[in-house]
This record gives sequence, C-alpha cells and structure tokens, in this order.
Amino acid sequence: MSTRPARVPGTPPGLRGFTRRPPRAEERCELCAEPLAGEHRHLVDIGKRSLMCACAGCYLLFTRPGAGAGRFRAVPDRYLSDPDFTLDEESWNRLQIPVGLAFFFRNSELDRLAAFYPSPAGATESELDPDTWREVLGSGRLAALLQPDTEALLVRRERGADGIGAGECYLVPVDACYELVGRMRLHWQGFDGGAEARADLMDFFTRVRAKARPPTGREDGR
Repeated sequence: MSTRPARVPGTPPGLRGFTRRPPRAEERCELCAEPLAGEHRHLVDIGKRSLMCACAGCYLLFTRPGAGAGRFRAVPDRYLSDPDFTLDEESWNRLQIPVGLAFFFRNSELDRLAAFYPSPAGATESELDPDTWREVLGSGRLAALLQPDTEALLVRRERGADGIGAGECYLVPVDACYELVGRMRLHWQGFDGGAEARADLMDFFTRVRAKARPPTGREDGR
C-alpha cells in the first residue's frame, strides 16, 4: 500500500485535471463557449480524465448513455445516504487511509477502483486492493449504485467523545469531492488543518447531509 500526493498542476495518473478551483463568473462552456452562470454542471472527459464546465444545453446532450461515442459523461446531481452504514476501526485500518476522510470512484478506462483523500497538497491517491474494497465497502447498498467516473463514495470516520468511531457514507457527484479537496487545500494550516479547515469540512458535510436521501430502489443514475 502506498500513497502519493497529486501533482501541481494536475493530479495523479488517471485523474489529471479533476482538481480545479471554483470557476470564475466569466467562464464559458468548454464545448460551445456559451457564457456560464456561477452555478453550472460538469462533464467528465473520459479520455483526458478531466472535468469540463458545461452549459445546460451541452450538459443535457450527454445525459443519454452512449452520447458522443461515450467520450463525455454528465456528472449526476444525486446525493444518497446509507443510514445503516457502520465502519469499525479495524475495517478502516485495512483501507490504509491515514486520515478519517476518503472518496472512492471507479475509473472505467483502467477498470479499477481509485481511492483519494484530501491533503495540504490536494487530492492524494492511496492504492486500493480490490479484495479489501469488496470486503470493507463493496457490499454496501451505495457501492452497487455507483456510476463509473462521475460519482464517488464519500466516507468519513471520526472518533467520538466516548472513544468509539462513527462512520458516514454518501454517494455524491465526483465534482463535489474535488470541491472539498480544493477547499481543504485553500484553508489548510499546520499539521491537522487548523480551525478554518475543520469549520469548512463541517459546513461541507452539513450540506451533503441536507441533500442526501436513502436509496428508494428506483435510482436511475441521475
């Protein structure tokens, strides 16, 4: 098991271009050059492993499976939770993630799961053993719903005041994970991130919890 920080500029192989700062108001759609509002959607360029800002029209074009010969995929906006999720300390240690927060997504080009966690250097990749994934997280109700390239399993584990670890697991759009990485990198101070980074992390998860709903069995990936 090994970890390596994302390169700056860029990211680890298979993820280059994902970590970007929030777009400026004057940015345009990267397909048609239409001016973009501050809040807009994203596409994943599968070949380049990068996120692209998209206007509403271009985004909708690629919500259909196979559109554009599969080169671009629309990042869904669904947030799902697993209220029954548990993760004990032994299981978390098997993942060999050095912090209490990580996200996992399936890289369709490499046909494997990728694991990343926030750090002062950006997104840091941790090599993930397929057997460990299946035994620790792969059998969960959200893992089966995960769309390749565009969605991630966001897992947080922290030790409570009683010394017992508590876990949270959400299925989120992959761009939300890289928003979190960018915010942590922007605010990180000292060894443990500092008060501002912790407050930002708390705010992020408050928003995720507000958006997330348990699966209904009728999810379509959008």
